[in-house]
Amino acid sequence: MKAKDWRPAAPLEHLRQRADVLGRIRQFFHERGVLEVETPLLSRHASTEPHLDSLTTRYTGPGFAGGVTLHLQTSPEYAMKRLLAAGSGPIYQICKAFRDGEAGPRHNPEFTLLEWYRPGCDHHALMNEVALLVATLLSSGAECRRMTYAEAFGVYAGCDPHRAPLSELYQCLREAAGGGLQGIDTDDRDTLLDLLMSHAVEPRLDAGPVFIHDFPASQAALARVRPGDPPLAERFELYIDGVEVANGYHEVTDPEEQAACFRRDRERRRRLQRPDVLPDERLLAAMEAGMPPCAGVALGIDRLLMVMTRAKGIDEVLAFPVGIA
Repeated sequence: MKAKDWRPAAPLEHLRQRADVLGRIRQFFHERGVLEVETPLLSRHASTEPHLDSLTTRYTGPGFAGGVTLHLQTSPEYAMKRLLAAGSGPIYQICKAFRDGEAGPRHNPEFTLLEWYRPGCDHHALMNEVALLVATLLSSGAECRRMTYAEAFGVYAGCDPHRAPLSELYQCLREAAGGGLQGIDTDDRDTLLDLLMSHAVEPRLDAGPVFIHDFPASQAALARVRPGDPPLAERFELYIDGVEVANGYHEVTDPEEQAACFRRDRERRRRLQRPDVLPDERLLAAMEAGMPPCAGVALGIDRLLMVMTRAKGIDEVLAFPVGIA
């Protein structure tokens, strides 16, 4: 370790801007009667999402003489939904979240997340509020454009993400990557769509804020699926100048549907040869008790600050990223 490693990675003006943003977020929700909550960072259950890996630790204190494995949260979603089922009303939280195996220009394994839930809202109504918060923080009059997932793929990747055969998706990916992706061999459709999103669509979303919504049903995660041809997941992602900053859902509230989501996630993890993750039975019990219809969204504070400061990497907005933590 070199002596210079003690210094923060981010300039002090960026850290001051972070403090200002956090204060303005709290003011935004205070004015709208949204309750700030705090839930544990450690949980006995991890997310079943196929492409997420949790950081884990071991607790051996009173009550668990044999020890118990605990997971650092990838988001506070499960705990906040239990609060919703208990009658909390609209809630938000600013917290740390953790994801193993994620480090790079836009990723740090420990990051700051804003997550909030609005009972009685669908994903379109929540997009309106996200747009208002972003406009407030950016002090910008720029309107948030909206495109469906299919429209974005048609315009920027030249294919229909819902109906194109795998061979066509491979061809579009080869054209988008310009030979930069060699040895891709998968029959997992969503893996190909994710690669197309990152190599063909995201690089072209560089003109202000834009919502992408109505994802394939196979990418629903914890969002409702709207029947139709094709069925669509009622979720959205917000990009600002090509950087993904938020991911929101019209939430699943039915416990049987949620249990089916867990089963699909576990099966996909098995096919992708990822470690199995047991479903959160307490979340299912909360839904059995009655979770209100709602929409929820997670917004990455660090990535938003990258956009606001025009930072080239996430290290420029973090005091001590993982390399010097």
